Amino acid sequence: MSDRHVDGPLQPGDRAPNVVLDAITREGKIALDDYRGHSPILVGLFRGLHCPFCRRHIAAQAQLDGALRGKGIESLTIVNTPIDRARLYFRYHPLPNLLAASDPDRVSHRAFGLPNVEFTENETEWPRKVGMDVVMTMQVEMPGVLPAPMNRPAAAEYLNNKDGYEMTEADQRMAATGTGQLFGQFLLDREGIVRWTFTEVPGGGQRMFGAPSPQELMSAASQVAS
Repeated sequence: MSDRHVDGPLQPGDRAPNVVLDAITREGKIALDDYRGHSPILVGLFRGLHCPFCRRHIAAQAQLDGALRGKGIESLTIVNTPIDRARLYFRYHPLPNLLAASDPDRVSHRAFGLPNVEFTENETEWPRKVGMDVVMTMQVEMPGVLPAPMNRPAAAEYLNNKDGYEMTEADQRMAATGTGQLFGQFLLDREGIVRWTFTEVPGGGQRMFGAPSPQELMSAASQVAS
């Protein structure tokens, strides 16, 4: 398994590392090298299932699976959740055609250069550190989902309550070390070269908990497939 560290997220033109992880939605292992020379692949590297925003991002990526396959592109979701907990969750919240892998140690996140932000009281050095004084000013707007714009922590609490998501001991372990893990999606061509990315890193934190629109992602997919 790759444990390569890079200076910031991989960018278009970079060669993606190989990672080998336990599959959640099927038996065995999943390796990115299995796709090299065969097909492009969209790799989504998410926080654990304890993050309500990432649960929604995972569902959104799964909803595009059919459209991506129509262009010959595979899709892989990687979550920072232990295998047993992840399998239990997806057993009761199945997503059709979802191919997912478990990465409780966030090896893949580091290999793709995604930082794990440290939360501080009032010191911000993005994307290494962010002060809670800054976090509390960041508003999340999700019309039809949130009753009004909320700060990040309040929005997360509201969504977890709305979902009826109960934190397990495994979730708490992941949250203790990975709450600040930034997420990203990387579209690789059939040779494993990054062709498009979306991460939470740019913008000094304003992208946190955001995601690309389906139109943006499918537009990039069309370029890779052409």
